[in-house]
Amino acid sequence: MRVRRLTRLFLSSAAVLGAIGFSAAGHAANDDQQTLVDKATLAVQDVYTGAKTTDRVYRYLAQSRAVMVCPSIFRMSIGIGGSNGGCLLMSRDARGSWSDPAFYRLSTGSIGFQLGVQSSEVIFFVMTDRGLQALLDSQFQFGANAAASFATMGSGIESGTAGRTNTDIMAIQKSEGLFAGASLGGSKLTVDSDANRAYYNQIVGPTEIVISMRVNNAGADPLRAILTRYSTAAAAASTANSTVGS
Repeated sequence: MRVRRLTRLFLSSAAVLGAIGFSAAGHAANDDQQTLVDKATLAVQDVYTGAKTTDRVYRYLAQSRAVMVCPSIFRMSIGIGGSNGGCLLMSRDARGSWSDPAFYRLSTGSIGFQLGVQSSEVIFFVMTDRGLQALLDSQFQFGANAAASFATMGSGIESGTAGRTNTDIMAIQKSEGLFAGASLGGSKLTVDSDANRAYYNQIVGPTEIVISMRVNNAGADPLRAILTRYSTAAAAASTANSTVGS
């Protein structure tokens, strides 16, 4: 009897310790995702600070269906190169409300003349429903996916009207460092299912996060707020420009 009692006590204690360990692991994973969300918030702030409402970053935001923010894409290579980083996809509904973020991984490998080290903040502006649907797939490759066209506007946030039209996804990057012979073409975006599950504490896919908007994490509210701030300014500038043009 005493042995059985001790056995039950041991199993009960083990279960409690296991639950504590699982909870701690969950919080650690969630911390990783929250760090990326916080970096994305700072990246949006950094890209828009000093920009004029006539610059591309405002004009694209005013017209975009969704955005993907990659706050720190690192490249490092001598001869054979590669890059990687976490990205967040967010869409907005007809009222202008932004969804919580869906987590992705961006990666690429390339062979050719490359030399240097670079860290980039990249914002993808998804201009059409077709572009958004392409990104909702489990994997998307820039420059190779026939479902959507892609254009990169280089490393500046300059004003002007130059650029491709009828493009589903536009990209603007702000970079530090030197990198020769590299581009975003060929980069792959893959849904980070583990990160999505950890951040929302349930199995959830990008469509449920950014289209249905059925999940929420308060940790993403500052990112949603800053996008609302700049998209409101972008819409106001777009309306003002249209009025002047007419």
